[in-house]
Amino acid sequence: MQLLPSIALLLAPRLVFSIASPEPAPLAEAFPLPEPFVGFSQAPITAESSLKVPGDNPLSYCSAPDKNILEIDQVDISPNPPQAGKQLTITATGTISKDIEQGAKVLLQVKYGLIRLISQEVDLCNEITKVDMDCPIEKGHITLSKDVQLPREIPPGKYSIFADALTKDDERITCLQAFVTFDIPHF
Repeated sequence: MQLLPSIALLLAPRLVFSIASPEPAPLAEAFPLPEPFVGFSQAPITAESSLKVPGDNPLSYCSAPDKNILEIDQVDISPNPPQAGKQLTITATGTISKDIEQGAKVLLQVKYGLIRLISQEVDLCNEITKVDMDCPIEKGHITLSKDVQLPREIPPGKYSIFADALTKDDERITCLQAFVTFDIPHF
């Protein structure tokens, strides 16, 4: 479970919506739909998210990142999507606009489907030691690279990860979310 906060800090969704209805009911034909509505379809409607974190990753910002202390240039993970039992390589670059001191925290939540697995506050300065960094983190450009061995025992399914990183004064460092699906491993 120690690597989940690290993954949560570095793992987000593409917005996919679908309208599924086989055919309009007779009553529905009596009420015409507004002009922008094209028709009934099971094809997904995909919206490109302006909150997507740059790079090859499933990350997105929780909200517009314009006031975040951390400006993320790029986050790449390999393999993407992550696979149980495989090594996950994470590389990230960004710029910190002000020093991050002891007392910074991450509000972390990990769900498996609708089941909450983790909901906790973790000390950011303790967690960043896992990526060979220490507090205080001085403002300026940062680069990190980390290999994480994912356990084989990760149950297949859809996971959602939410990580809101805050300074000791509750200023937002960054807020990220990810949706990751682990498939049944092939032997």
